[in-house]
Amino acid sequence: MLDLSGRRPRKMATLFVTHHDCIEHDTGPGHPESADRLRVIQRVFEAEEFMFLHREEAPLADLDLIKAVHDPAYVDKVMASIPDHGVEPLDGDTYVSPGSGKAALRSVGGACVAVDAVMGGHERNAFVATRPPGHHAEYDRAMGFCLFNNAAIAAHHARSKFGIKRVAVMDFDVHHGNGTQDLFYNDADLFYCSTHQWPLYPGTGAESERGCANNILNVGMVAGSGTAEIQEAFNSTVLPGIAAFKPELLIISAGFDGHKNDPLAGLCYVADDFVWMTKQLMDLAEEQCGGRVVSLLEGGYDLPSLATSAVQHVRTLMGAH
Repeated sequence: MLDLSGRRPRKMATLFVTHHDCIEHDTGPGHPESADRLRVIQRVFEAEEFMFLHREEAPLADLDLIKAVHDPAYVDKVMASIPDHGVEPLDGDTYVSPGSGKAALRSVGGACVAVDAVMGGHERNAFVATRPPGHHAEYDRAMGFCLFNNAAIAAHHARSKFGIKRVAVMDFDVHHGNGTQDLFYNDADLFYCSTHQWPLYPGTGAESERGCANNILNVGMVAGSGTAEIQEAFNSTVLPGIAAFKPELLIISAGFDGHKNDPLAGLCYVADDFVWMTKQLMDLAEEQCGGRVVSLLEGGYDLPSLATSAVQHVRTLMGAH
């Protein structure tokens, strides 16, 4: 956003990152991780109240950036699997189409450009609305609708480019982010915290999974959990755990499929719960790492609930709540 002199305002704001290429990732008819997810998010952020959001298009990530985190042979395999036409499976529920390669590179690039803006002091925080999501992608395996692990790559990028050491990811998606856990497990300077329905796909996320240096913190939520339960989990476990780690950057894996209307799980959050969680994480980041927060879209499959929850999340990042 430019002022009348043609300069960006001095006051840092919230950055919104997306790209049309991410709509071209076709997962096939009836698939829950559809292009309509991103269409509805892009549409709601065209509202007048968001005119002061800073906006940036997600760039194409360099493959070397992805290969610094994932098995290089796996990265080449994924890119070679992109078909010329039609939709092809990588696993039982993860599909690629002709537009999937660019979409995946935009998802990684969007996460990294958001890190650049926040770590460089140009923006207060950022929300990256891209697809495919990333938190199920392991070192050498695509799964759960995910090709590359956007959050893990963003964390690596922040450390390699800006010289910081400690990065935390807080994942409130209803499904456990097995991929992020896998990629963080043996690095004591990367912290992964997840609240997720338990038991549920993908079957990981037991509280006994602690990482090489207690750098993994899993909080299982029973089906039917809602406002009271998530607030208790945050106050007793999540916030003290992240604070004790003392991160220099906080990345949020923002899945909105814990909403009570979501068809893929059984938690009972409402949009105000995402406001509350976001506010707590912002306050923690203010105390720990100068307010540096980068939020990345993960799940959320009921379109009206996804749109409402994402709006409330970004309103909170903007300081409107």
